[in-house]
Amino acid sequence: MPSPKHVFLNALFLDPGVSGGPETYLRGLAPALAREFPDLRLTVVTTRSGAATLREDDWEQFASLTALPCEDGQRVRRQWAEQVSLPRAARKEDAQIVHSLASIAPVYAGARAVVTLHDVTFLVRPTFGRLTTWGMGVLVKAAARRADGLITGTAAAREEICAVLGVDPARFTVVHHGHEPARAVTASGAELIRERYELGGSRVVLCVAAKRPHKNQELLIRAARTLDPDIVIVLAGHAEPYELELRALARELGVDGRIRFVGYVSDEDLEGLWGVADCAAFPTLGEGFGIPVIEALAHGVPVAVSDIPVLREVGGDLPHFFDPHDPLDGARAIQEALRDANAAGRGPAHAERFTWSTAARMTHEVYERVLAERP
Repeated sequence: MPSPKHVFLNALFLDPGVSGGPETYLRGLAPALAREFPDLRLTVVTTRSGAATLREDDWEQFASLTALPCEDGQRVRRQWAEQVSLPRAARKEDAQIVHSLASIAPVYAGARAVVTLHDVTFLVRPTFGRLTTWGMGVLVKAAARRADGLITGTAAAREEICAVLGVDPARFTVVHHGHEPARAVTASGAELIRERYELGGSRVVLCVAAKRPHKNQELLIRAARTLDPDIVIVLAGHAEPYELELRALARELGVDGRIRFVGYVSDEDLEGLWGVADCAAFPTLGEGFGIPVIEALAHGVPVAVSDIPVLREVGGDLPHFFDPHDPLDGARAIQEALRDANAAGRGPAHAERFTWSTAARMTHEVYERVLAERP
């Protein structure tokens, strides 16, 4: 098969520290592509703030950075950049592949088009406002219809995407994500973490996820009423409007003293939080992959997670599953996880199956297949 020489990575979604899963995907996949295929020329096309952050993180050692005059929240500018400026740049620089990393893509890419379509959670569960949901739905459907190659992170996500969008499952390649960080970090010390986040000597249940309705942190707040009084729940992740509802609910139920609302944290503090966590909990209603589950297992932290197909696929038989609509069942699973003495031994071995190097090799195979097919 022909090997690609120049790939454009469409990262116009990038709002550093806010983008969540797609940013983790970018930061894991792009360096791995550069390591695995040193002859491959990579150009990352992103926002002004995205380019500035990646430049600070030394990405120019392995990729070219192209900043287009937009930010993720600027709808008109973002669409013009993605639909007009990016394809124009791809043609000018003779890119063979434009790989859009976050479900939305140019209608005409200026090269062969590969799209990673993570999930359609936002179309089937409350996530964004109506206008945003409608607009994203139109763009995602167009991207799926016109792409030369489609990638998603799990077979479970593929099945839901195809059912919602009416896409042939045979068009998708399932490429599991990795979990290892893009750079080595030194964890903040346990004493510092406990002081900084007011944890005292409590047992810690850690949830790493943006505060969005489909992440369903409400269940953890309701479950707190029936958990042992020495347990503190740490909700770490970007604060969005849903957090106001969560704070109000915690006050209403009288558990606000046992909930820690933590926004974006540094890599060092996140490592530190994993170090003090006695259990991880993920009550999500829908995911494309669920990297925090693998991260928890990699750290030897037992996990309690929603009983949904994607997390069964990713976690295997290691997590303690619960009904994401039942706080009592969630509390039961958390208590079981807190008593789980096997996670420290079994979790890291399971997590080792998910690497960005493997994801990069499988993604490159998609590039080769797309180039080999007749336009």
